[in-house]
Amino acid sequence: MTTLVSKAAEGPGAGPKRAMKGIILAGGSGSRLYPATMAVNKQLLPVYDKPMIYYPMSVLMLADIHEIMIISSPGHIDNFVNLFGDGTDLGLQMSYAVQERPEGLAQAFTIGRDFVGTDGVTLVLGDNIFFGAGLAAKVGVARARDRGATIFAYHVDDPERYGVVTLDQFGRALAIEEKPRAPQSPWAVTGLYVYDNAVLGHAARLKPSARGELEITDLNRIYLAEGQLHVDTLSRGYTWLDTGTHESLLEASQFVHVMQKRQGSHIACLEEIAFRNGYIDLAHLMRRAKLLEKTSYGRYLTALAREEPQIVTSGPNAA
Repeated sequence: MTTLVSKAAEGPGAGPKRAMKGIILAGGSGSRLYPATMAVNKQLLPVYDKPMIYYPMSVLMLADIHEIMIISSPGHIDNFVNLFGDGTDLGLQMSYAVQERPEGLAQAFTIGRDFVGTDGVTLVLGDNIFFGAGLAAKVGVARARDRGATIFAYHVDDPERYGVVTLDQFGRALAIEEKPRAPQSPWAVTGLYVYDNAVLGHAARLKPSARGELEITDLNRIYLAEGQLHVDTLSRGYTWLDTGTHESLLEASQFVHVMQKRQGSHIACLEEIAFRNGYIDLAHLMRRAKLLEKTSYGRYLTALAREEPQIVTSGPNAA
């Protein structure tokens, strides 16, 4: 395993240091999307007007996490470096690491151990899209907990496709299973997880499952056994999309297109989030708008820059 680490230059536009790191797991073969992904990582495919990875990146940025590691396969990691560089354009501190083989989601914490250090860590899967008012606040509540893990559950019609958490009448976790044949609950575990620093030790002690992977479900079971697994259910006001198939990828693009057209604001506009968070200044925002001026994305940034200083935040999902 090799790790490439680089940091954005510190300056007035950089975000404050936090005791929480972010990891985006963007590996895998993407075989369910063949032939579209035979030569490109699926997290770089477009979801309407931007790369798929912009959406999980926006979740971390909206939660004010600006030290972020992207983990991907050997043949694709350089593409992410080309896309985000050292993070300066977004006021971030970007790191990159290689996952030699896709051996489970929990492997992110063995690969990213040195990156996380003594901090907590939020893991988001690179092919998951979240939308809904207050999501950043939910992640913030999870971050504020001194101990434990927080998972986010979503009510689905086909829970057998996912990790499934069973809840008691008070919303507390009773059990968690990976793709059960006979699900006891409709609550699927989404690809967003917030952990304390103990996750590094737990992940290091995990044994591969029957399919040879370090399972995130097994990791969450450790926290459940300790009474430290918190579950936040995403209500009907939220949308969670897993873009792992051609149909779901098309649906995600249609969703983003419709929402942006109706609301007049862009979903997962990373420059806007960076600007509102104080990671970049107005001059930097205008430079990014100029670079992208031939696109609707760039014109949106131009409009934002022109609205300054009257620009106001209309909610986290405006970004």
